[in-house]
Amino acid sequence: MANRRDFIKIAGLGTASIALANPALKALNNTFFSPADPLSAGLYRTPMVCEICFWKCAGWTYKKEDGTIWKLEGNADDPNCNGRLCPRGTGGVGTYLDPDRLKTPLIRTGERGNQTFREATWDEALDYIAEKMKGIAAESGPESIALFSHRTGSAYFNDMLKAFGSSTYAAPSYAQCKGPREEAFYLTFGETIGSPERTDIRDTKCLVLIGSHIGENMHNGQVQEMSDAIDKGASIITVDPRFSTAAGKSKFWLPIKPATDMALLLAWINVLITEGWYDKEYVEKYTFGFDQLKAHVRSFTPEWAYGITTIKPDVIRDTAREMFNASPAVIIHPGRHTTWYGDDTQRLRTVAILNALLGSWGRRGGFYNPDRISLPQMPGPEFPKPARTWRDYYPDKYVLAGEGVSNVLVDASIPDGEREPFVKAWFVDATNLIETLPDKRRTLEAIDKLELIVAVDIMPMEITGYADVVLPEATYLERYDDIRVSPGRVPTMALRMPAFEPQYNSKPGWWIARELGLKLGLKEYYPWENIEELLEWQLKQVDSSLDEMKRIGVKVLPRSYDDIYFAPGEDIEFGTATGKIELYSTQLAAEGFDPMPKYTPHPQPPEGYYRLIYGRAPMHTFSRTSNNQHLRNLMDENNVWVNPAIAKRWGIENGMEVWLRNQDGVVSNFPIKVRVTERIRWDSVYMVHGFGHGNKLLTRCFGKGASDTQLITNVKIDPVMGGTGMRENFVTFLFEPEEVIS
Repeated sequence: MANRRDFIKIAGLGTASIALANPALKALNNTFFSPADPLSAGLYRTPMVCEICFWKCAGWTYKKEDGTIWKLEGNADDPNCNGRLCPRGTGGVGTYLDPDRLKTPLIRTGERGNQTFREATWDEALDYIAEKMKGIAAESGPESIALFSHRTGSAYFNDMLKAFGSSTYAAPSYAQCKGPREEAFYLTFGETIGSPERTDIRDTKCLVLIGSHIGENMHNGQVQEMSDAIDKGASIITVDPRFSTAAGKSKFWLPIKPATDMALLLAWINVLITEGWYDKEYVEKYTFGFDQLKAHVRSFTPEWAYGITTIKPDVIRDTAREMFNASPAVIIHPGRHTTWYGDDTQRLRTVAILNALLGSWGRRGGFYNPDRISLPQMPGPEFPKPARTWRDYYPDKYVLAGEGVSNVLVDASIPDGEREPFVKAWFVDATNLIETLPDKRRTLEAIDKLELIVAVDIMPMEITGYADVVLPEATYLERYDDIRVSPGRVPTMALRMPAFEPQYNSKPGWWIARELGLKLGLKEYYPWENIEELLEWQLKQVDSSLDEMKRIGVKVLPRSYDDIYFAPGEDIEFGTATGKIELYSTQLAAEGFDPMPKYTPHPQPPEGYYRLIYGRAPMHTFSRTSNNQHLRNLMDENNVWVNPAIAKRWGIENGMEVWLRNQDGVVSNFPIKVRVTERIRWDSVYMVHGFGHGNKLLTRCFGKGASDTQLITNVKIDPVMGGTGMRENFVTFLFEPEEVIS
């Protein structure tokens, strides 16, 4: 089995190899911060929190005496990274240096989507937005202005809109990513998984990855903990139609037929109960509905599952035994991107039930109880209560959704023939909706109906081309943001502090939100003049200070209670209706849904088509880093993985360029190179998400590879919480481009 060093060697790619190879770094001139006391002769550092991905590792920006950057490095006191940044973290300076960055406010002069703008001053741009917002609010109500956001600092824009009277907010990370698992675990345990995940990987004895690509998504802390677990002899079970990086480190690789995961999960439950391989004491004390579950899964035998999944019965039994032998130090990992087939909340319910049967929730090596510190808000007036919410517009939709549903806000932006749209304007903060939301045609239909679109971003992403006003934000190396208060085994605080003055005419997000708020007449909601004043006040309330955080970067605090794991025999009241872990969900039953998961067959590819599977690469974050000059040196385009038998049938050779056409006739805008490999099943193809950019202003990544989002037009909506199942799309190969249907 591979060792720790083999598994995480890619994380050793540091700034010295990625960033300093670029002569442009030597031209950086810091005129903004210069700490008084150097660490050593001519060397200075400022604390930062990485914004390249959601893991938000804390670290340091090291600079020389002349203000040029030396390196980015993790903060050794930060549990999120333990002093080590991943390739994305070390290469993040490339975003700061990118010459394609948005440089000044822009106001659209032509049709949406044609990238025709004129430059504007900040006052002019914010006045334009404020007047438009006031007009829309007067006619349709302030709640008709929706915010889409996916980043640190989104609270500033969210609070600005709430003060204006709108709570219409959604993060695509919910309905397009983690929402099904959060609702599934909440329905089962009365608690969500959270972010970073509460998985106790470092002490696990068996880790089951079913559609979770640890090592390729490069969630820093989990990768490090998994490598530690491997060193200590933990067994890994990977279920994936593709031989992923994690599969290469596994004791068992189950190359499952896509869209049949639920059948395997139910068969595992059948084996655990039939063989008595479950934690009987734990189940008796803490769970509700075991007898109903036992009867429910009686027919879901490994032999039944074999005919569906292609996984042999003895392998299903052997892997179930492997889990039981390790229990309770076992994790059936809930994953993160969980929006697959439209029944995803129920699929993740099955994952939660498996963990409950094995007694892993609240146990060492399973799922720990996280702790976090809560920073108080500076006193001010309460936000007005919105006159309407999206739930009033769609009272019967997704009643169990715990957050705003982004695709619902898209639907609410389009007239339905009987009533006016609920949403009249979009405020889009650091999320490229064109490449984030599936069914691009629906997104563009909504955009066409809007009265105002404002985009706040660092780069000229596809969504900025459709905006009426574009506001250039400073990068995370140029701004303060909220104190990071990530949940974990211990509470922590981490400071993001600007190391450089914002380039060009960009501004920090907090400044943009506050200035717009002032122009909207919301001064009473801003009792602070600048963010340093706000952060200083908050930190003082928890016996810290801005000066202290500037020195240490990360502050680790003691847990409030000694409750990271359940004590033996401890009485626990769970946050469910029964106060128990609900194997049979009373809440799902009350809302008319199946109280226990059922397997439903999904459509299979027609002749000559293959299921489109997409995933991540350790050096990129979605589409936001494709233009990064340092990270693209590691991967500048995606490939499509094709099984050799299929390649032979089509006459396709390794490295050949093809276009992809999906079941609805949509053809990829750009060709993609083929990787012929045994590492993918014959009925599927695979590509990394985030490429195929069609915006020529992204000069490094324009036209590089293909966009999986463009090909996802068949979307299966999860009826429980509204998530967008995106893996019911099939593609075939073209050797010449056809007319593109955008």
